[in-house]
Amino acid sequence: MRNLLYIVLLIVVTGCGFSSVQTKALDEAQRVLPDDPSAALSMLNDVDVSEFQDSATMARWALLYSEAMAANRISAPTDTIVNIAIDYYGRHNHADEYHKATTLKTLICSSGDSDALATALYIQKEKEFLLYKERVNRRVYMFVGIVILFVAVATIIWMRQRMKLQSLQNETLMAEASGLKNRIDASRGDVDRLEDKLRGLLETRFALIDSLCQTYYESQGTKTERKALVNKVKCEIESVRTDSFHEMEQVVNDCCGNLLVKVRGNYPDMKPEEYQLLVYLASRLSTRTISLLIGESVDVVYKRKSRLKSRMRELVAPACPDVMAVF
Repeated sequence: MRNLLYIVLLIVVTGCGFSSVQTKALDEAQRVLPDDPSAALSMLNDVDVSEFQDSATMARWALLYSEAMAANRISAPTDTIVNIAIDYYGRHNHADEYHKATTLKTLICSSGDSDALATALYIQKEKEFLLYKERVNRRVYMFVGIVILFVAVATIIWMRQRMKLQSLQNETLMAEASGLKNRIDASRGDVDRLEDKLRGLLETRFALIDSLCQTYYESQGTKTERKALVNKVKCEIESVRTDSFHEMEQVVNDCCGNLLVKVRGNYPDMKPEEYQLLVYLASRLSTRTISLLIGESVDVVYKRKSRLKSRMRELVAPACPDVMAVF
């Protein structure tokens, strides 16, 4: 692509240099035309019309050539050359040159002597003009081709950039989708674990209800009914105190985003009895239930709860604000 650009620039520079030489030849012919029309016509015949670079130079040459023929009283075999000047100056609204060209057309086509050499040279100039037109057409086609090539290359580059951006967007979307899928899978795993925990708790609760109902049914109407129920409840409370603590701890971590793990990390010097109380509070047990589980009065539970809340606010809450919702 860069080589093509260099070729175009070389053609333009070369054309500009050659056009300068042709312009000087036309200036010289125009200068000598009033004094020596024959020499001026000879100079204009020496100019290679097919090498002109623009239509303005061609029109100027055609006007000077027609003027030289009229000055030499030579009749033109056709009006091809003078029509070049008429067409150009008419299209570009050059009134003086247009009027001069139309007047010259009348002179060289209606009067003058016929000269075989002049006619041959005139026909040669017509051929050179046809070559000029072909070259101009080729130049136009080449320019259009270059423009189309540039547009095609720019379109290809733009499409490639767009495809690259689209590919990056697709990769980003795929990565986001993959991350979302992983999060959904992780969430589904958490939900499954919570369902298992809840199912286990429900089964335990139903088993407790069933056990108490069986005890009540068996003891109903007897003197030992209240004693049997009380003993059964005490047995279940002791079971919760000794056997179910770890399960309650696990449920709290699963349902509250590893709350107890975070508390342990931010308060490593936490006493076992404080941790036990925190687990019961996070399990949403009532104060009376906690008092039975830890074997203290309700007033003592309230005091310990207040002290623990103060420590949590000071040591843990700045890093884990969710812990204060437990209280």
